[in-house]
Amino acid sequence: MTQTTYLRACVVAMLCTLFVGCASVQPMPYSELSSSNYLHRNMQSDADHVPFRYTIARNWSAYSKLILDPVVIYRGADQQFGDMSDADKAALATYMQSTFSSKLASRFTLAHQAEPGALRMTLTLTGATTTTPVLGAATHFDIGGNLYNAVQAMRGQKALFGGSVTYAVEIHDAATNELLYADVTQQYPNAMNMGAAFGALSAARTGIDKGADALVVVLGGS
Repeated sequence: MTQTTYLRACVVAMLCTLFVGCASVQPMPYSELSSSNYLHRNMQSDADHVPFRYTIARNWSAYSKLILDPVVIYRGADQQFGDMSDADKAALATYMQSTFSSKLASRFTLAHQAEPGALRMTLTLTGATTTTPVLGAATHFDIGGNLYNAVQAMRGQKALFGGSVTYAVEIHDAATNELLYADVTQQYPNAMNMGAAFGALSAARTGIDKGADALVVVLGGS
C-alpha cells in the first residue's frame, strides 16, 4: 500500500467513525415495556449486544416447555425504527417469530398453554436499521471502508452503513406469571460479513439469527 493510499484509507476511516458515531442507534429500556422498570444497565462482557438486563437466580433446567407469544412490534414514542416502512417491520417480525421458534425448539417443547415447568416468552421488536443501498456493499470493496470494517470487526461493532435489529425479551414462569428474565438486545452481523451487506433487511435478519442462538445458550441450550 502506498503512503498516499494509506493516508486516504486513514482519513476515510476517521470520517466514517465520526459519521457512524453520530448516526448509531442506542438501545434503551423502552418505556412501554412491561419490564421497563426492572431493566438495569448490563455491566457484563456482553453489554455491547445486551445493554440492559434483568434476571433472578433460576434453574433453567427445571423448565422443559415454552410458550412463544406472537412477536410484538413496539409502537411507543421511544421506538427506534426511524423511517422504516410498516411492511419492513412486519417482515422482520415474521422472520423473528419463525427463527426463534425454530431455534428454541432445540431446547424446549413448544407449548400452547400454561402449566408447571413451562415458560412464556414475549419478544418485542423495538427498532431496526436497514443496510444503506449500494453504500453498504460498496464499503467492502473500498480500501477505507474495508479498513474501517476490519477495525469494527475486531471491536465487535457494526459495519459502516450496515443494518441492525433491536428487540426486548421477556420471560415469565407460565404457571405463576413471575418475571424471571428480561433484556434489551441489539444485534448485527460481523462487520466483515459481506453477504449481510446485500439487501436492506439482510443485516437485521442476520442479527435475529445471532440473537436467537445467543438466547438458547442463556437458557441452557447448546
